[in-house]
Amino acid sequence: MRSLQIAGTSGQSTVMVGEPLEHLTSYCGRAKKVIVTDTTVRALYGNLFPPCEVIETGIGERSKTLATVEKMYETFLRAEIDRSSLVLAIGGGLVCDVAGYAASTYLRGLRFGFVPTTLLAQVDASVGGKNGVNFKNYKNLVGTFTQPSFVLCDFSLLKTLSGPELRNGFAEAIKTAAIGDANLFSFFEAAWMEALSLDHGVIERIVYDSLSVKTRIVSLDEKEKGERRKLNFGHTIGHALESLGRLRHGEGVSIGMVAAATLSARRGLIPESDVERLRTLLERFGLPVTAHVDATAVREALRKDKKRENEEIHFVLLDGIGRARVAPVKVSELDGMLHDLC
Repeated sequence: MRSLQIAGTSGQSTVMVGEPLEHLTSYCGRAKKVIVTDTTVRALYGNLFPPCEVIETGIGERSKTLATVEKMYETFLRAEIDRSSLVLAIGGGLVCDVAGYAASTYLRGLRFGFVPTTLLAQVDASVGGKNGVNFKNYKNLVGTFTQPSFVLCDFSLLKTLSGPELRNGFAEAIKTAAIGDANLFSFFEAAWMEALSLDHGVIERIVYDSLSVKTRIVSLDEKEKGERRKLNFGHTIGHALESLGRLRHGEGVSIGMVAAATLSARRGLIPESDVERLRTLLERFGLPVTAHVDATAVREALRKDKKRENEEIHFVLLDGIGRARVAPVKVSELDGMLHDLC
């Protein structure tokens, strides 16, 4: 087991990479606990949960709402949760996001910890202190920046994931390599077959190196005022595609990364060969690089993006494999690219 630290204004967070779920109780102390999970995870791993109240969320983005949070508040109230209590989220990114938001707003803030059970949550969603819910079908419009006290990444939990769920996580890890770690990107290119077969050593490096990049960036810019915006590479268009309801998160991000890399090449920031490297790697992981949707609908969704200021969006472009920059891009400048993309 290896650990990483995030020192944020909202608290200190420790990420344990390779720590098994069975060790969870050693991080809980004597605090009254409540677990947030989903039906699938509880059926698979509920026998490993510490004894306490368990809240089950629904599965899918439709459950990532304020209505779900309200039901959690009701359980907190009934269970007499107080400021000394601990909220534990055991599940994927949705469970972690919703539980983190509920914990950070109930009684003006409770301590909480995560056990991410998907690759996407292990390499990205559970780490960094972003917690939130969707509103009116738009991603994460309501949320907080509050660090979990701890995150336990148990690789054995990944063995029950479906192919599409694994691809979700690989998309985020490739994103992290593309913006912050050229060596990790090259490792992906060399070991993609072993990664797809969940080779333990390969997965450990992918998760640890991805989180090393993210924890470094978050420690510099917890509230996403500058450096942390780089983590949104591929997400501007990816979230717009996802909001239309036809793509998983990783699929949308994959298409968004290709679009952003293409724009980077058009601006002369990277050679076309870098775009091709990214496109090829994504395709090896079974991820899409184009979308079969209406460009007008994507454009309308982009206008709801929380990173938009007037007619410009804080857009992440590549300066090369492993390097990125944030630049203002006019929504109108994306029109031609959306036509090609869709």
